[in-house]
Amino acid sequence: MAAREIPSGAPVDAVLERMEQMRANDVRWREGRAFSLAYSAGPEVLALAEEAYRRFSGENALNMAAFPSLRRMHQEVVDVVAGWVHGDDAVAGFMTSGGTESLVLVVRSATKRMMREGRSPATPNMVLPVSAHAALEKGADYSGVEVRRTPVSADWRADVDAMADAIDDDTILVVGSAPQYPQGVVDPITEIAALAGARDINCHVDACMGGVVLPALERLGEPIPRWDFRVEGVTSISVDLHKYGYVSKGSGVLLHRNKSLRSDQIFMTDNWLGGAYGSSGILGTKSGGPIASSWAVLHHLGNDGYDRLARSARDAALRIAGHVESHPALALRALPQSTLFSFGTLDPIRHDVFAIADEILAAGWYVDRQGPPASIHLTVNAVHEPLVDQFCSVLDAAVTRAAETSAKGGDAAYATTD
Repeated sequence: MAAREIPSGAPVDAVLERMEQMRANDVRWREGRAFSLAYSAGPEVLALAEEAYRRFSGENALNMAAFPSLRRMHQEVVDVVAGWVHGDDAVAGFMTSGGTESLVLVVRSATKRMMREGRSPATPNMVLPVSAHAALEKGADYSGVEVRRTPVSADWRADVDAMADAIDDDTILVVGSAPQYPQGVVDPITEIAALAGARDINCHVDACMGGVVLPALERLGEPIPRWDFRVEGVTSISVDLHKYGYVSKGSGVLLHRNKSLRSDQIFMTDNWLGGAYGSSGILGTKSGGPIASSWAVLHHLGNDGYDRLARSARDAALRIAGHVESHPALALRALPQSTLFSFGTLDPIRHDVFAIADEILAAGWYVDRQGPPASIHLTVNAVHEPLVDQFCSVLDAAVTRAAETSAKGGDAAYATTD
């Protein structure tokens, strides 16, 4: 790629106008046209999240001694999330930049715990179902940990017996999800945690998608299987706030059952000429924007607001899932336990599911593609509730059009490098 030169500066208005022109073809997520990547609770909450971020975007959370406002907001955000997942006074954690950083740190923490406790597995490994998030593979790659993926059951939940068979004396971590991303179901966390407890190793619950919604649905009286710190053996939980917390991007929380386990996440050194360097995560310098955005939105909405938004997203998800389930050409992978689900087609030869996704995109909506099995994935949030009927009409037309053209759609890609 050739280097791009900027021979002279441009006025502020011209720069901003050019940026607006560049995003003319971006998906209109603020209008509820995206079932992935971006989340909206409406213009008021979005405006608050963005304004709080703007006010603190230049502050640096590398050293919060200089910014006691960030230290206070950070701790209060962590405390709120700990309360949602039934953490007691011993539970401790830090904010992260989101799910990927949290999960990379989960793997690091498991390796550091082994070192701290004087255990020396010959070839450290972690055991997790094939449905667990790809970022755990990234953490394993960074930390030199073997990944042992196990099958899921017919209902897409982790197969606990298969996980038990994969665990050995070198296993340092087991993982379950609440819910797992691909089909939107909650793994049997109690049974998975028992496997870890029997060997005194770490058990992480990836609740990046459900850590806000599941507590709200439980408060609303829905039957939610136990998955949080009420389950003996769970040592850590990750929750993303920039998903169903509806705050600005770069906002997650990683909690540990106690400060000793949290210490395994931390990096410390004084082996240079600049003084003590302590870091809770991968980033050093980090904007105060995500901390401020999270604090502002959490305090604006409160539990009542999150209950309302969870109910809205849940109702929308069930309505769309019901439409899919009753459609003569579509196959719902699983009834969602929270607000995300996936579906394919009954006759993949006649109805290519990725061709359907292409037609949906051509109509101005964005959905995720995943596999195996080849599926369309929807992450439904509060902004979608008034648009359910409109989207279902778009989906129906996409199915018809894909069958008429006999087209084959583009491949599945959850994330890209370009």
